[in-house]
Amino acid sequence: MQEETRVDSVTLSSDEVARLGRLARIELTADELERLAPQLTVILESVAQVSALDTTDVPPTSHPEPLTNVFRADEVRPSLPVADALAMAPAAEDDRFRVPRILGESA
Repeated sequence: MQEETRVDSVTLSSDEVARLGRLARIELTADELERLAPQLTVILESVAQVSALDTTDVPPTSHPEPLTNVFRADEVRPSLPVADALAMAPAAEDDRFRVPRILGESA
């Protein structure tokens, strides 16, 4: 059984949330300050719980699970013949799809 880590409670006041809002250049209404203060308190308490864990034996990782390449090997294989690929094209030129010019490009 894991031992529970005790974390001191963190409580933010509306004034502190207003100060954080000003630092972040976010204009908050009085209603938003009242609603955000308890929500931010819960977030800070959660971060404090994680920070209190002993992670000295945990190696730093970029992902919790090992990554494996799920793609198939890149192998050269015969592809669709050019004539078949262009058969349904509205316009073709020099074995390529012909498309309208864009962005004012000139010839």
